[in-house]
Amino acid sequence: MSHNTGSIRIAEPAVLPEWATRSVDLANPRIGAKALYASDDFFAEVSRMLNPEPAQFIPGKYDDNGKWMDGWETRRKRTTGHDWCFVKLGRKGTIRGFDVDTSHFTGNYAPAVSIEATVSDSDDTAALKDAKWVEILPSTSLSGNSHHLLRANSDEAFTHLRVNIYPDGGIARLRVYGQPVGVFENVGDALVDLVALENGGRPVAWNDAHFGTASNLILPGRGINMGDGWETRRRREPGSDWCILQLGAAGTIEKIDVDTAHFKGNYPDRCSIQAAFVEGGTDQSVITQSMFWPVLLPEQKLSMDAIHSFTEQIAKLGPVTHVRLNIIPDGGVSRLRLWGRVEK
Repeated sequence: MSHNTGSIRIAEPAVLPEWATRSVDLANPRIGAKALYASDDFFAEVSRMLNPEPAQFIPGKYDDNGKWMDGWETRRKRTTGHDWCFVKLGRKGTIRGFDVDTSHFTGNYAPAVSIEATVSDSDDTAALKDAKWVEILPSTSLSGNSHHLLRANSDEAFTHLRVNIYPDGGIARLRVYGQPVGVFENVGDALVDLVALENGGRPVAWNDAHFGTASNLILPGRGINMGDGWETRRRREPGSDWCILQLGAAGTIEKIDVDTAHFKGNYPDRCSIQAAFVEGGTDQSVITQSMFWPVLLPEQKLSMDAIHSFTEQIAKLGPVTHVRLNIIPDGGVSRLRLWGRVEK
């Protein structure tokens, strides 16, 4: 069995490597990803493996087939071969790597995994079985109750994955870190959300995310609860909190929505947005610390549990690639929408 030499094993969630933090989870169902078929999912249905929430363990919970597990789990294999499943990515994209998470799987985790990828216009199982598959993660040993951060070995863009486990067992979660491609190919001069996760937007840096991650800001739809947003701790010192987001493509922003859905006693008093055009390849530390950030949206008053839309207040900066959302002095924001036109 070959082994992926770029792997990192951690027993608990930790700070992700840069190749993951600067990526989108292409297997997130909230941008359209779904598990299409599994050779076996007797103990735990394969769709659970893509749940964006962390895996849970519920003592004493059983169903008709045995212990309930929060992930994908196959029966004990008594024949030759191995188990596998098809996953459709939420967006066609290049893949930088994976988090193969076996949290709470101890005596029943999959001992090894490999991943293949293809490009297909069809989700039909028969068509996918006949597709040309490229191995992008060689067979890699797994440990129980661990996160395995594994690098992909291809720069091509793909639409579907085949996840192989050897010979059987369980995986709690699969994260596929990459970048959508071709999202804005046919939008023309239409107004689009330049920072949406499904359009390739991503968080770059933030000073605090104690109660909720910055990536929640650009998820589809309105927030489902207060935990489904970006929220900082209570600030006890001077200053304000901030996060930096990269747009899916350079563009001119014409409308901004700041949504404080579900944030009532903890919404920011005010917000402002700065923006800049950054040439490709600029180091993240330069973006975070050294850039000059012109004001895109001057300081604006916010209110609880509401969508705040701004158009006339937006400065005419031309095309930008990054924005810095400042919340004053602290608090929580559910969603940020940056409506604009893609730079030709």
